[in-house]
Amino acid sequence: MLSDTTSGRITAPEFLQGLIETLTQRGRAVLGMKPERGADEDRDLELLGEALLSRRGEASGVAIAQSLLAAFERAGEPQRLKFLASLADRFGPDRRSIELAIADYQRKEGGDGTKLEALHAAAEPRRQELVRRLNLSPGGTASLVRMREVLLSLLSRHPELQPVDDDFVHLFSSWFNRGFLVLRPIDWNTSASILEKIIKYEAVHAIQDWDDLRNRLEPADRRCYAFFHPQLIDEPLIFVEVALTREIPSAIGPLLDKSRRAIDAREGTTAVFYSISNTQRGLAGVTFGNFLIKQVVQDLARELPNLKTFVTLSPVPGFAGWVKRELKAEASAALDEDTRRALIALDEGGDIAQAREAITSLAAYYFLKAKLPSGKPIDPVARFHLGNGARLERLNFLGDASAKGMKQSYGLMVNYLYALDHIEANHEAFAEHGTVVASDKVKKALRAKLASHELVPSHQGNSQRKIKP
Repeated sequence: MLSDTTSGRITAPEFLQGLIETLTQRGRAVLGMKPERGADEDRDLELLGEALLSRRGEASGVAIAQSLLAAFERAGEPQRLKFLASLADRFGPDRRSIELAIADYQRKEGGDGTKLEALHAAAEPRRQELVRRLNLSPGGTASLVRMREVLLSLLSRHPELQPVDDDFVHLFSSWFNRGFLVLRPIDWNTSASILEKIIKYEAVHAIQDWDDLRNRLEPADRRCYAFFHPQLIDEPLIFVEVALTREIPSAIGPLLDKSRRAIDAREGTTAVFYSISNTQRGLAGVTFGNFLIKQVVQDLARELPNLKTFVTLSPVPGFAGWVKRELKAEASAALDEDTRRALIALDEGGDIAQAREAITSLAAYYFLKAKLPSGKPIDPVARFHLGNGARLERLNFLGDASAKGMKQSYGLMVNYLYALDHIEANHEAFAEHGTVVASDKVKKALRAKLASHELVPSHQGNSQRKIKP
């Protein structure tokens, strides 16, 4: 066991880790398990699950949990699928226990607190307790996140696994709630292991090399922040890259230009969130991005009182695909003949400048009119920012002229404005009514023939409203 090199004393985390390892070894001895690698490869995952639920002792439980997780990691896809299917079936709710608990509850009109708790316990799937016990294993949280990655890769082909995924989301939402997350700044002096993960996980604007990363982290007008969890040491869960500027930008190129001249952070009036990347596929559906942005805004406002405006420069990943579907449709409320001709000419190699009006008017329709069956915007980035209480501020033609930007959105990017005085009202309007709060400039981008459509009014006007820190 390692010790504090300055004092020779064992630190508390090291002591606890050593204690867990000792308990695990003793548990293995009690169960007759061999400690060497690969000893449990032939053990049935379902039987290990049953054994784990049947145990009450801490040492034996940790040993079984560790064995099950290790065996799952080594297993091939058929064995993994079999175990996940057993979580849906064998480890689901016990129907007989539920029926007995309901009958017991109904014997006394209205039941009582004890009987209600018994009913709740009977209704909970056994797999939830199994997952909780697996989480007690050293490294269990990380292993369960990877297990859910496997589950997600199988879900489209095996929809019967959906209840299992729902339970993972339920448990992860508790384990990864805001109270457990730690916000840490990332800079050029951060450990290389974390910086390598920033390069790996950047999902919006790929980091080309170490010089590119340095350009995003080292200058005085750049910031990066990430959320970490105590059980996933040095593994960022989500991170945001920020540029400090004198105005709201309309294109990503100048922000990422390695030859640009940095400004003093105290000269910046605008904080631009230009990239937000989730890093753990196994945590998909667990929301903490909204907490990240709001806390970063608060921290930046406290550090730099000169910042008055907080905006994003965001991609529009589904726009080009939506346009192509509208072009193929027999009838489209979004397209008139002029727009259709301009887009067809563009697809045939025409100058994109000639399609500027068509693209911007369609973009306004895309954000303000195109909806999911739920009534929410079809664009996932829009749902994220509007759900956080931002306002759709500006459409930026050719904001991203990279190959990726042209492919996914004809180069379109947008700004979402986080006006602190209006965030809560905007969030409530979106959450309750699906209201897309947009600037007048965005709404006016609709073509004249669509202007008669009922659009969402902007209660904030189209000015770049300044924000008091």
